[in-house]
Amino acid sequence: MNIGIIGAGTMGIGIAQVAATAGCKVVVFDANAPQIDKAISGLEKTLQKLAEKGKISQEKASEIRNNISKGEALKDLKDSDLVIEAIIENKEIKTKVFTELETYVSESCVIGSNTSSISITSLGAELKKPERFIGIHFFNPAPLMPLVEVIPSLLTEKTLAEKIYNLMKEWGKTPVIAKDIPGFIVNRIARPYYGEALRIVEENIATPEQVDEAMRTIGNFKMGPFELMDLIGIDVNFAVTTTVYKDYFYDPKYKPSLLQQRMSEAKLHGRKTGKGFYDYNEGAVKPEAQKDDALYQQIFLRIISMLINEAVEAKRLGIANDDDIELAMQKGVNYPKGLLGWGQEIGYSKISETLQNLYNEYQEERYKQSPLLRKL
Repeated sequence: MNIGIIGAGTMGIGIAQVAATAGCKVVVFDANAPQIDKAISGLEKTLQKLAEKGKISQEKASEIRNNISKGEALKDLKDSDLVIEAIIENKEIKTKVFTELETYVSESCVIGSNTSSISITSLGAELKKPERFIGIHFFNPAPLMPLVEVIPSLLTEKTLAEKIYNLMKEWGKTPVIAKDIPGFIVNRIARPYYGEALRIVEENIATPEQVDEAMRTIGNFKMGPFELMDLIGIDVNFAVTTTVYKDYFYDPKYKPSLLQQRMSEAKLHGRKTGKGFYDYNEGAVKPEAQKDDALYQQIFLRIISMLINEAVEAKRLGIANDDDIELAMQKGVNYPKGLLGWGQEIGYSKISETLQNLYNEYQEERYKQSPLLRKL
């Protein structure tokens, strides 16, 4: 199978590696030609390290590398059976690329976008053949993260989602099918993990260190919200939240944080800039959280209740089936448990009571419960 990749950034070359590992022939194109050479050079080093550690054989490393070639122009993707775009999150730029791409590829070529936040329907509607267009959302780093969200638009050919779902399985991934709604499954349901954590700090209830420790020790999350925002990039996380908020017509549940906006403006983006909520510069000492068991329980229950409410609402709206909702959060953002099952474990009545108490205190729509939660 011939695969075209548009964009040679971290995500683009990562998807290329996944496809090449599965035996596909891959052509990678980037408008910034030196970026392709840089990406392929980085991939060669990665493959060599994997071979040295015994993760793959030297023969397999060579096979993967030989399956990937450089495209000098967009037209070099003309023989592709599937093209996956992984460029900047800008609708106008993506649309321009797709319009040109359609002039080169065959009628049967499937065109996919790795967008994490732009409507698949709005992108596909600009194509001459919108029925061939679909969302194929990988998580970073693509070679390591198992989840892929497959998102058909309102115009996507009916059987295409299943075909891509099966192809992702062949590529060794864990696919889920999601409705074309802002944030899809993961980026919608996960918003309170960051948003409510930020609110707690903004309200001077706890420090970032305390929030992180509460979620790690009580919830068994691998990373607390602030550690995770520093890893993702505070600017990136803020941009996704802002997009979801805007696309849901300013639903207060997804309202961005002023603290996060100021951090973004100050270019305190986290690990990539050396400083975010924590200091990553050489010699910096991570502050210890002042332990407070009662406070930690309060923090955990507040954040987990918001997350479970989002998962229940996603179930109510049919954004995905129950299994895919559970799978998406565990495989896409490494949650220790599926949220629907977690709600049963804690007790949906306890979650409902927590949200009602928050609503009574703040009188804000963000704490309104899913109608389904009251019935569970």
